[in-house]
Amino acid sequence: MPTVAPYGSWRSPISAADLVTSGHPVEGGTYVGEQIWWSELRPSEKGRYAIRRMDGGEPVDVLPAPWNARTRVHEYGGGAWTATADGTLIFAEFTDQRLYRLDPGSDEPVAITPAPPQPCAWRYAELQLRGDEVLCVRERHDGDGISRDIAAVPIDSSAAADDTAIRSLVAGSHFLAYPRVSPDGRRLAWIAWEHPNMPWDGTELRVAELDADGRAGAWRVLAGEKDESVLQPEWDGDGHLFVISDRTGFWNLYRVDAEHEELDALCPMAADFGGPLWQLGSAWYRVLPDRKLLTVRTVGTDTLAILDVTTGTLTDLDLGIGALGRTGLGPLRDGRALLVVGSASAPAGLREADLASGALTDVRLSVDAVPDAGYLPAAELMTFPGPSGDVHAVVYQPHNADFAAPEGELPPYVAFVHGGPTAHVGPALSLVTAFFTSRGIGVVDVNYGGSTGYGRAYRERLKGQWGVVDVQDTAAAVRGLAERGLADPDRLAIEGGSAGGWTVLAALTTTNGGPPANEGVAGGGSFACGVSYFGVAELIQFAAETHDFESRYLDGLIGPLPEARELYERRAPVNNVDGLSCPVLLLQGLDDPIVPPSQAERFRDALVAKGLPHAYRAYEGESHGFRKAETIIDSREAELSFYGQVFGFEPADIPRLELWRP
Repeated sequence: MPTVAPYGSWRSPISAADLVTSGHPVEGGTYVGEQIWWSELRPSEKGRYAIRRMDGGEPVDVLPAPWNARTRVHEYGGGAWTATADGTLIFAEFTDQRLYRLDPGSDEPVAITPAPPQPCAWRYAELQLRGDEVLCVRERHDGDGISRDIAAVPIDSSAAADDTAIRSLVAGSHFLAYPRVSPDGRRLAWIAWEHPNMPWDGTELRVAELDADGRAGAWRVLAGEKDESVLQPEWDGDGHLFVISDRTGFWNLYRVDAEHEELDALCPMAADFGGPLWQLGSAWYRVLPDRKLLTVRTVGTDTLAILDVTTGTLTDLDLGIGALGRTGLGPLRDGRALLVVGSASAPAGLREADLASGALTDVRLSVDAVPDAGYLPAAELMTFPGPSGDVHAVVYQPHNADFAAPEGELPPYVAFVHGGPTAHVGPALSLVTAFFTSRGIGVVDVNYGGSTGYGRAYRERLKGQWGVVDVQDTAAAVRGLAERGLADPDRLAIEGGSAGGWTVLAALTTTNGGPPANEGVAGGGSFACGVSYFGVAELIQFAAETHDFESRYLDGLIGPLPEARELYERRAPVNNVDGLSCPVLLLQGLDDPIVPPSQAERFRDALVAKGLPHAYRAYEGESHGFRKAETIIDSREAELSFYGQVFGFEPADIPRLELWRP
């Protein structure tokens, strides 16, 4: 018989420590000889990214501690390592951003790129082996600013002390991605774009002939423009290219005649076969033999399918784990594919799929142990009406087999607001979600307007409306839960990181009696409190302080400077604290180059000036996204204690967070 206790006070076997002792997010994998290698975040090792493989059924390090395979190109990185068939590892080391080679049988990597004039000033990403070189996107921070090119680095260490040994293949634009050499070695294809565009706004597919030294000549633009996002060019065997384009309003697949610059749609439909290029090297399809493609398409949830290029037939693969969350495609081999995939019933991790049957084999999951089903919530896809149209969300109701709430009590809910804001959330078996739901706190993960996975029009709802549409949509989701009798309307919280943190602060300062100057964004006091993980609080200084990749992002989300300066000031949560009447928890990494600590500190100072209860937790050595075990534990326990104090319950076995009060 379940114990009757108020929501929020239920005892749970899932502790904050379990989030790190059991959790170790696994990223892309690859085939190396007869082995499979992968990248794995190690919170217990100060958040380093290890390269690992299986040995006798147990994971072991290929790259020993304290080496950290992580690149800072665009700050979000991507493609930080690659390996030869004989087991030679090439990787970008996080602490200095140089490329290193680790030979088989050695424990000591050797540098293959020179030391930059300033720490971390020269960076490399999207590493691809090509003969005795590594093809990459190179980013250089020098006295004249930031430049990027596609470069070839010899792997024999001849460039370790001589930068001129690195060949620049092509430059000529501020951002480049997806360097792809044709099978005959004659041509180079790549994606390029310029400020103020982000890669989901508009990019160009370029192709150039390579000269005898492997350098690109004059290029031609085959597809894309400032209002068309093209992604992931891949050569087929006969000199044509495949590419993703959203020219119809959805990221669909095309085949491009590189000679005649003609595009043929392969399987047009109202679904996204692509996504936001936050990390370089991201893949949404792979080229199979016999004129077929392995694809991932998204309409709320992901679906893996094989596309017959000749007929346009799309054949879905049933992986046997239900509706898929975020799916990452890895390399192919002999009718098998490496996937980073999960669902509401299966934890995310690296798996190998048999493409004939869809059968999955676990390689390395992102958690060591899955809690008993009695402590895990179900994932429910729900849609709520909002001012701009339907709002999509994933709802996780409180669930704990050992407890029940008193009759008539409704649970508190936390709205999770993803970052980006062009990210996307799908159903997932998440220990973080279960950490709350197993204690009697519901979670609603909101794909507000601006999210990807629903076509260009849905993500462009946020164009010029950041701090308005995202706030309205999140408020609509929690109000919808309350109207359906699923949530206590007086105990609703909002939590998010980065751009999600902005939405948290904007929601608290505009939906809780905010001033009319904020364009009438009102929700009748939707939220009782909020938690901002490294969130944006102010815009003028943020635009000046943030990193290059996102330094013009606000042009599309708010408007260009200086023309939109008044709107920047009016939208900024730090300038609207007069409309705030509830407690706030601020969590911030002190080494964050994307959302600097000054953002949280300005908002903290505004809270002090108004005399509002709050807490500010700052973490040494943390960047954008917490990776250290001690930080993850402290921040989640602080968040839970914060909700308890606001909502009137005492969480079991959680240290009490001290709130600043006037």
